[in-house]
Amino acid sequence: MRILVLFFVVITFSFGFIETRTDHNKIDVLSTLDIDRSFINSPLYLDYENSYKDAGQRIFFRAMDRGFAYVPLLKQKIQEAGIPDVFLYLAMAESGFSLKAYSSAKASGLWQFMPKTAKMFGLEINEYVDERRDPVKSTEAAIAYLKHLHEKFGKWYLVALAYNGGEGRLARAIEKAGSDKLEVLIDEEKKYLPKETRDYIKKIVQLTMIANNKELMLTRNFDYLLNRGEAYSLAKVSVPGGESLKRVSELIRVKYSDLKLYNPHLRYGLTPPYVKSYDIYIPYMNLADFKAYYSSDDIQNFFVVHKVKRGDTIAAIANRYGISSKLVMQFNHLKSHFIYPNQNLIIPVPRENYQRLNPRVYEVQRGESLSTIAQKFNTTIDKLKQLNNKTDNVIFAGEQILVPN
Repeated sequence: MRILVLFFVVITFSFGFIETRTDHNKIDVLSTLDIDRSFINSPLYLDYENSYKDAGQRIFFRAMDRGFAYVPLLKQKIQEAGIPDVFLYLAMAESGFSLKAYSSAKASGLWQFMPKTAKMFGLEINEYVDERRDPVKSTEAAIAYLKHLHEKFGKWYLVALAYNGGEGRLARAIEKAGSDKLEVLIDEEKKYLPKETRDYIKKIVQLTMIANNKELMLTRNFDYLLNRGEAYSLAKVSVPGGESLKRVSELIRVKYSDLKLYNPHLRYGLTPPYVKSYDIYIPYMNLADFKAYYSSDDIQNFFVVHKVKRGDTIAAIANRYGISSKLVMQFNHLKSHFIYPNQNLIIPVPRENYQRLNPRVYEVQRGESLSTIAQKFNTTIDKLKQLNNKTDNVIFAGEQILVPN
C-alpha cells in the first residue's frame, strides 16, 4: 500500500514538474517579447494554442526543411544584433523560410518586404536583382527595420504587430484603444487591428514554443540545426559583375540548380553587370574549391540582360554587342527571329566589348536632372531613361541610376 501511495506521489510530482517547466518555457518566450506573463492564461491565447498546436508543428517542420541551408546564419545574425531570438520565427511566420515567397500585395522574400520598405533599408530591386530574396542582406535589412520599430514603439510585441500590420495602422490602433497592452489591441470584439495581425503575435509565440521544445526537436532531428554554427551552411564569396552562376557552378563542382537555389535574388543567374563586384553564396564545403579554381581572369564572356525596344531586331542587337545573331538565338533558345517589346534577352558579351558597353552606377546629386546628367556623361535623356527603364524624367537626390561607363 505504501509503495502504491509513493508511486502516485512520484507520478503526481513528475507531471507537476513537467507542467511547471512548460509554463516557465512559455513565460520566458513571452518575456522576450515584453508580454506580461499573465497572457498565457487569457482565453485568447489558450484557444489559439489548442487550435494551432498540430497545424503549427506541420508549418514549423516544413519550414525548417526548407530553410536548412541558411537558418543557422539567420539565427547568428539576429543574436549578434541583440534582437530577441523569437524574431527568427517572425521570418518563419512571414514566409515559411522560403526565399522565393511572394504575396499578392507584392511583398517578397524571407522577411516579406514591400518594395518601398526594402529600398528604405538598402535593398536593391531592379532588372538583375531582387535583394529581398537575399538571405543575408534581407536579414540585415529586417534587423535594421526591427530596431527602428523598437525605437518608435518601445516594446517587442508592438514591433511584431507593426511589422505585420504597418506602423501607421498600429499607431492608430493604440490611439483608438487608449492603450498599448497586447490583450487590448488584439481584442476579438473591438477589432482594433485586422484579424491577420491579431493572430500574428500568437503564431510567433507558438512557433517559438515549438522550437524551445527540446524533446520534440530531438525526435524530429532538428535540434542540431538550431544549434550548429553558421560556418556549416553558406559561404559568401565575391565575383565580378556580369558573372554567370553557371560558370561558377562548373568551377567549384556544385550543381547549377543548387547554386541558383542559394542565390534566388539573382533574377537570371547573373550578377549585376553595372558593379565591379558582387557577393554570391556557395556551400561552405565548396569554399576551398572556389579559392583553388575560381579566377575572374578566365572569364571569356560577361552577361547582360537586353530589354527589347520597339524596332529592335536580332541582327541589330547582335551587332550592338559584337556577337552573331546565331549566338543570340541559341543562348535564348529562340526558334525564329521574332522578338517583341519588353522581352528580356540574355546576351553573352565578349570580354573585349564588355568595358565599352557596361554601364555604371551614379548617385544623383542635389539639384541635378536627367538633362544635366545626360550632358555630364555625353549621352541623351532618352538613353538614360532606356538604361534605367524609366517612363518619366523624375529623379531625386540620393537615387542611384545607371549611366554610360
